[in-house]
Amino acid sequence: MMNKKTRNWLIAGVVVIAIVGIGGYTFMKSYLGNKVAIESVVPAQTAAAESTGAATSAQSATGSELNGNWAINDKSKVYFSVTTSQETVNFVDNKVSGSWNVNVDDPSKMTSEGQIDMSAIDSGTAQRDEHVKSADFFDVAQFPNATFKATSFENVPKEWVSGATNDFKMTGTLTVKGKEKEVTFDMKGVYQDGQVLLSGTTKVTFADFGMKNPHSVVLSTQNDINVQLELVLDKKA
Repeated sequence: MMNKKTRNWLIAGVVVIAIVGIGGYTFMKSYLGNKVAIESVVPAQTAAAESTGAATSAQSATGSELNGNWAINDKSKVYFSVTTSQETVNFVDNKVSGSWNVNVDDPSKMTSEGQIDMSAIDSGTAQRDEHVKSADFFDVAQFPNATFKATSFENVPKEWVSGATNDFKMTGTLTVKGKEKEVTFDMKGVYQDGQVLLSGTTKVTFADFGMKNPHSVVLSTQNDINVQLELVLDKKA
């Protein structure tokens, strides 16, 4: 028969386990959870217009309007997405800068380069953000910026119907934590109201930039990191 002292210790143990369990659950709830919705700069109505043929009657922009130097404005964003066994978590960075030299008449002469301030990464959870900025992952203290420089463009149309979506590919070098990786973005571009709107997606892995997959016994993580550009360009005078 269990004596009083043993019973008290058992009860105390159960209480401790319950407190730790509740605390762990509370921690996980505060650390996990996707709080960032990806917002595309390419209007949804452009796809609808294309499907109905409505865009074909719109005015076309040619090289005289599109060619030249464009700057990435402050409405631009870059998203990173990681999928775990529980959910997909999005991170957004709104401190993006750079330039594009557009040449739809000769895409081989097109250039683009951009820079991302990695200290601005935001998932809506401060504890999680500090973790990904630490030396374990992006090591923002030592590598404050990520960069991209395009090396080639494919299937860039010579004429862009105003408000319609144009699909093309952009290949270049993405540099994160001082490590370079060649990537190809699947791009969607729209010329609208005197601006160029660009949405592009690609995938990289943790290992591409010397990071370890944050897999654990309670939470598995896919190796792929989705990268999505949402850029708004203004033409330089």
